[in-house]
Amino acid sequence: MIVLASSSRARQSLLTHAGIRFEALSPGVDERRIERLLAAGGASPGDLAIALADAKALAVLPLRPDDIVIGSDQVLDLAGERFSKPADRAAAADQLARLSGRTHRLNSAVSIARGDIVVWRHIATVSLTMRSLSERAISRYLDAAGEDVLHSVGAYLIEGIGIQLFSAIEGDYFAILGLPMLPLLEALRELGALES
Repeated sequence: MIVLASSSRARQSLLTHAGIRFEALSPGVDERRIERLLAAGGASPGDLAIALADAKALAVLPLRPDDIVIGSDQVLDLAGERFSKPADRAAAADQLARLSGRTHRLNSAVSIARGDIVVWRHIATVSLTMRSLSERAISRYLDAAGEDVLHSVGAYLIEGIGIQLFSAIEGDYFAILGLPMLPLLEALRELGALES
């Protein structure tokens, strides 16, 4: 059985639409605590994303020791500043204003744990350039997007109306949504969880 250590609807949707049979379990990991500890030690955004993905997979693994557990996470890096999911609309508006007219990098990591260890991990980094946004444009976007922006680092929903915020994107679309699907599917085939 494949288990996704995530309550993310976007990640669950990606696996479902790819025809993957899986069960989703919330990992119950204190992401902010892990971020603080690793950031204090000078971890890069990519290293932080991998550590969070590993932590999620390993948190669920004891509940499902005979299964393949997928953990994933994303870390947004704007010139060395790390972003987390916004706490409320005001925080979402602030994130969008800071990203406006600038290029940032989204580090999307995925790990697979099996037995009692992480057996595979991958990180995809996407470069995204947001067009310049007025305060009014940000407000209109937040009105249209609704509460879902609070579940997205950077407060954008690129699979929907959020695509209008951007002028350029370089990298894996699936990584932006939370799971670098092509490397993940290949790893699942190599582990025998999917037919070749």
